Amino acid sequence: MKTIDELLSEGVAGKRVFVRADLNVPLDGTTITDDGRIRAVVPTVKALADAGARVIVASHLGRPKGAPDPAFSLAPAAARLGELLGAGVAFAEDTVGSSAEAVVTGLADGGVAVIENLRFNAGETSKDDAERAAFADKLAGLADVYVGDGFGAVHRKHASVFDLPKRLPHYAGYLIATEVGVLKKLTDEVKRPYVVALGGAKVSDKLAVIDQLLGKADRLLIGGGMAYTFLKAKGYEVGISLLQEDQIPAVQEYIERAEKNGVELVLPVDVLVAPEFPDLKTKAPANPTTVAADAIPADQEGLDIGPETRKLYASKLADAGTVFWNGPMGVFEHPDYAEGTKAVAQALVDAPGFTVVGGGDSAAAVRTLGFDENAFGHISTGGGASLEYLEGKTLPGLAALED
Repeated sequence: MKTIDELLSEGVAGKRVFVRADLNVPLDGTTITDDGRIRAVVPTVKALADAGARVIVASHLGRPKGAPDPAFSLAPAAARLGELLGAGVAFAEDTVGSSAEAVVTGLADGGVAVIENLRFNAGETSKDDAERAAFADKLAGLADVYVGDGFGAVHRKHASVFDLPKRLPHYAGYLIATEVGVLKKLTDEVKRPYVVALGGAKVSDKLAVIDQLLGKADRLLIGGGMAYTFLKAKGYEVGISLLQEDQIPAVQEYIERAEKNGVELVLPVDVLVAPEFPDLKTKAPANPTTVAADAIPADQEGLDIGPETRKLYASKLADAGTVFWNGPMGVFEHPDYAEGTKAVAQALVDAPGFTVVGGGDSAAAVRTLGFDENAFGHISTGGGASLEYLEGKTLPGLAALED
């Protein structure tokens, strides 16, 4: 995989460089609530611009249905990128139409432009190879060189991620190089004890990675909504908690395999429960009750790990040589259910080894809860991509850069 440093050494002044970034940031209307992914691509964009390249930044945002939708416009992300660069950033109101062509043509050496949401064109995400290829051909017409730096999208076989690099000289940006280096530390260069903390809503999203980790990790800590499927698999009452009953047989098999393999599988010993899901807009007091994990009332819903579980999980992380954490421990967006996630984040800060926050909601949580990002070994920009890499899958966006 060629890197951006090799591209810079070859010279980029005057060249049109297409940077596939990941500007898929959360928005409240047009207000960005977490700009972490934009900040992550700044080193690549700045290095190219400083070297005189004409930089075309492209990304998706959200899940528009293959047509323009103002709610998913990249305009706010383009404005924020300009603020972070300390320079003007042009914005094209389409992807490969007249606006994009005019904006790219108007770029001076060292100039930066952002084109509109790639997913406004159905060819970006099409499962039809020909339709994707046709869109990739149009994108290729905008540029001379391709730089892949949107790690959060490399597990997608999309036109700008998979097909476009094949049409242009291609290189990995600083972010992707960093992310791949970190993932190798979680697979090939692991320092032990290797502790993995998994949370989030659905156990089905994590089954494949658990399957892999049962042969690699020393300890697995389970929290979040997925924990209740594990508790149910042990025969516990989980009330009206989030539950995937169809996954219980698989979870039971994993519990047995963990014991057989000598992997310590740690489940909550107590949880915070309430009769209904909290109001995340008003953040009205929820007044939860703490109960033992095997004593959840039938009319109550588990929404966070309890104080004893927080202490337990912190103790299991205290001597870790390597930690990977993906998924919050509870409904961290509400202050009454944020303490479990906060405790795990603090335990990572205190851990002596290399700590990785695996993107997605976990990355959002550490920022929302006020943690210093530099206190962690690495905060990934791609939760789904990280998980699929750890599952052993071939990621289309990385494979395209390696060709």
